[in-house]
Amino acid sequence: MGAQIREYRQRIRSVSATKKITRAMELMAASRVVKAQQAVRASSPYARALTRAVSAVATFSDVDHPLTTEHEQVRRAAVVIFAADRGLAGGYNANVLKESERLVQRLRSEGKEVVPYLVGRRAISFYSFRRREYAAEWSGFSEKPTFEHAREISERIVADFTADTGTGGVDEVHVVFTRFVSMVSQEAEIIRLLPLEVVDEFQDAAEAKANGASMPLYDFEPNAEELLDTLLPRYVAARIFNCLLQAAASELAARQRAMKSATDNAEELIKKYTRLANQARQAEITQEISEIVGGASALAEAK
Repeated sequence: MGAQIREYRQRIRSVSATKKITRAMELMAASRVVKAQQAVRASSPYARALTRAVSAVATFSDVDHPLTTEHEQVRRAAVVIFAADRGLAGGYNANVLKESERLVQRLRSEGKEVVPYLVGRRAISFYSFRRREYAAEWSGFSEKPTFEHAREISERIVADFTADTGTGGVDEVHVVFTRFVSMVSQEAEIIRLLPLEVVDEFQDAAEAKANGASMPLYDFEPNAEELLDTLLPRYVAARIFNCLLQAAASELAARQRAMKSATDNAEELIKKYTRLANQARQAEITQEISEIVGGASALAEAK
């Protein structure tokens, strides 16, 4: 009986130590997710405005830029996967990796060769464990991404997109990341980054232009080609930076929920083991009393 009580108390101490860790991680995630949300809100208007500007230049000019031109035959497709550097975030990493697997299967069913680009240690370990090849990797900043990280990723992607497929280039670029909707909702999402897709408000104008309809006149200074050369790399970097910020906020929100759930489960376990330890202690006391009473009765009968 005493050994059972010691075991319950040891389990209580172990669960209590785990509870302290999960509680601390919950508070850290809660403090960081606020800044991450603010960063997402601050970057989204710039990303949307830059997308509108690039789409307008691409729609109302006759310049065929490498980053906006559809390839006649798509042989190689790049898939950029944004995952976390750490676990303990519920289903965050599993969801984005499952979405990337569905995208990879769809692209391969279309006869395209998939070239993965991995962001985050969880995505890297997922591919390394399965002995899969990938083109490039970045890690160490999933919770606190900066624009320099986005610029580094975008420069590699643009360089591979503009290169010939025979020398390792790609014909299109897809991005798989987790969009931050709210503290309780984060959704894995797929977007095609390159070649540039015209945003919805310019879609009708692009179709009318293709049908030969008269279009409004726009003046581009110095010229449309130089504007696209300047705007498109910034557009790619801004979109990737926004994806990084969305993923960071989603990761922190998912970790906060997961750690809160773990803390609540630890409290329930502590209550359970405390109750079992009390029951074992009560049973031990009852047994001792029974032994004393039995011994006293035996002595009385012997006299």
